[in-house]
Amino acid sequence: MTVLVFGGSSQIGHFLLPRLLARGAPVTALSRHARASQPGLRWLQGSLPDAVPGELPHPSAIVSFGPIGPFAAWLARADFGSEPPRVIATSSMSAETKRASAMPAERAIAQQLRDGEQALAAACARHGAPWTVLRPTLIYGAGLDKSLSSIARRAWRTRVFPLPAARGLRQPVHADDIALAVLAALDCPASAGRILPIGGGERLGAHEMFARVRNTLPHANLPLPLPAWLLHAGQRFAPAKLRGPLARLDADLVADNGELERLLGVTPRPFRPQAEMWFPVKG
Repeated sequence: MTVLVFGGSSQIGHFLLPRLLARGAPVTALSRHARASQPGLRWLQGSLPDAVPGELPHPSAIVSFGPIGPFAAWLARADFGSEPPRVIATSSMSAETKRASAMPAERAIAQQLRDGEQALAAACARHGAPWTVLRPTLIYGAGLDKSLSSIARRAWRTRVFPLPAARGLRQPVHADDIALAVLAALDCPASAGRILPIGGGERLGAHEMFARVRNTLPHANLPLPLPAWLLHAGQRFAPAKLRGPLARLDADLVADNGELERLLGVTPRPFRPQAEMWFPVKG
């Protein structure tokens, strides 16, 4: 199986590429930045949907971790002849959790994700290519996310860790578990035509999630409690980009892993973070 990976340098790609190579699968990966190739792994520089090199291989499978809309646009124009590839792409649970947001920009993001999923399905139908979309919750594990890793690194520098009085449930998912789900989907014809939510193996309160991140820091840091009244005030007076996240602190942002486990046999791990997870991986 020859695999083409868009977003190979992403946090999920960091875990997927070694697993593909261990299977003996020839891999071509696309990145926006130049990277050195290695045996079995060829790196190309480009970006979706337009700046894609012309020397792409004819793949038996395509995996995409980038924005789903541009990927669908490229896929619709691609020519695979009579042998369409298996297609796996990631979207986001934000397609649902931000659907009813009070912030117009967040509702637009949710709509863009759902439109991208529909465009992907339509492009694959035109090619006769089987497809699967994974919708992850909050991703962590390689220090490349802009949520938990950013919070941990800021607290590492300042030695102050904000702890919001948040009541909503969270279900952070390790990037390697998403990589495992991709591999399982490649081997599972029954997962074709499905949009599968994928969350971590544990649901916990947002306050507890932040506390576990804080406990991974190797030096003493000052906990800074943020009471509910302050968070509610922030929803009115904070910059627009912060109002949505503040409003969701009391909302449950979780996924039902039932179909994922039934179809793919993947059981994501519980949330047991370690300090090295908050710093970007090498290579």
